[in-house]
Amino acid sequence: MSAKPILYYAPRSPPCRAVLLTAAALGLELDLRAVNVKAGEHKSDEFLKLNPQHTIPVLDDNGTVVSDSHIIISYLADKYAPEGNDSLYPKEPEKRRLVDARLYYDCGHLFPRIRFIVEPVIYFGVGEVPADRVAYLQKAYDGLEHCLAGGDYLAGDQLTIADLSCIASVSTAEAFAPIEADQFPRLVQWVKRLQALPYYQKNNQEGLDLLVGLVKGLINERQQK
Repeated sequence: MSAKPILYYAPRSPPCRAVLLTAAALGLELDLRAVNVKAGEHKSDEFLKLNPQHTIPVLDDNGTVVSDSHIIISYLADKYAPEGNDSLYPKEPEKRRLVDARLYYDCGHLFPRIRFIVEPVIYFGVGEVPADRVAYLQKAYDGLEHCLAGGDYLAGDQLTIADLSCIASVSTAEAFAPIEADQFPRLVQWVKRLQALPYYQKNNQEGLDLLVGLVKGLINERQQK
């Protein structure tokens, strides 16, 4: 019998939370191994053998090593979806391309803009979030709003891994760059839809609260000096 897939992760990380959400949606139990990035554990010789890019998350599925959250969740959906149910990551080429496009939007537009806000605070001693970075992050909401014109979810009428990836990013973004309901009404409803998932609290909200608490706590601490 195969062992549970190992996930090297940090609970605060949005990409790691995307993997947790996907595993939960699939009913898949993971062997969770926390990696302390701030302490440099991601640059140990052992970790670099798994992922020379020294990023998290990394999945080790009984010797099959997969890095980058977007690749990991597509791998998990392909391998572990119940037989005959590919709704999380459709095999039909046109539908799959649409899901992939949303995943690329997350990794190319959403998540990088979040990193530009939180990482300077966590790693470089910055004590404020510049207004231009907030505005730049809010601009990314417009693309999602237009995607949602086609259905309740980002790739149509069914939940896919694109939604699970993007909600990890959007929920983080919203803590620093509010989503204006009059400007992005579909996006606001989509967030509520994802928050209602039975596995959302444990696999996204708990880690999100840790990240937001850390970043806002550091900002408050530095502004009081």
